[in-house]
Amino acid sequence: MKVVLLAGGFGTRINEESHLKPKPMIEIDGQPIMWHIMKSYSHYGVNEFIICAGYKQHVIKEYFADYYLHRSDITFDFCNGNSLTIHNNVAEPWKVTVVDTGLNTMTGGRIKRVKDYIGNEPFMMTYGDGVCDIDLGKLLEFHKSHGKLATMTAVQPGGRFGTLEIEKDNTISRFAEKHKEDGGWINGGFMVLEPQVLDFIAGDSTVFEREPLERLSGEGQLVAYQYNGFWQCMDTLRDKQYLEELLEKGKAPWKVWNR
Repeated sequence: MKVVLLAGGFGTRINEESHLKPKPMIEIDGQPIMWHIMKSYSHYGVNEFIICAGYKQHVIKEYFADYYLHRSDITFDFCNGNSLTIHNNVAEPWKVTVVDTGLNTMTGGRIKRVKDYIGNEPFMMTYGDGVCDIDLGKLLEFHKSHGKLATMTAVQPGGRFGTLEIEKDNTISRFAEKHKEDGGWINGGFMVLEPQVLDFIAGDSTVFEREPLERLSGEGQLVAYQYNGFWQCMDTLRDKQYLEELLEKGKAPWKVWNR
């Protein structure tokens, strides 16, 4: 199964660092937050990623181009034809496709632009700036069990996000992204989507969290996987500092691969 990562936005709320790099490339514990997300998927055996890049997309491409060099011991022998020997290659078992989906393309448009890389099969999708300790295997099993087109992980961070209205059978009857702030269930990303979902996206100007998800919920095709565990986005510098504090204290629940 493939994972689509949205990593093309400007990250204006954390411009202390995003003026230099895409927000998903901002580091916590010495690695981009997107790396942490990818490690979580990899822990559950999902190792193929399609990154929807845009703003400063070259930073993402250069990171992966040099990834094995950064993670391995290397000998540069300038006396022997400038040879390079790689020792203890610790690169991940990943296949990573980085796609320039445009500078100003909206979230839905970015997903639509990678349609050819997704193929005609279910896929997972999340944002490149949020970490969670969710069991992704159980999420996938839940998606397969209900037979609908889309599963969204619903979380309860409280405070500043919009809400979902969830029926007793877990069907989302109404999706309203970032309107009234009442601390209810919100879109936590970590979705599983059938390929037909791409038909709900008109083009580059489509915001995935508006027309497509609203239409899916209206047709009873959007189901919530209600999750009460750890979830945290890195929307601001304060969020970044909070994640770093958890790491320093050895209390980073999303690092499932270290368990």
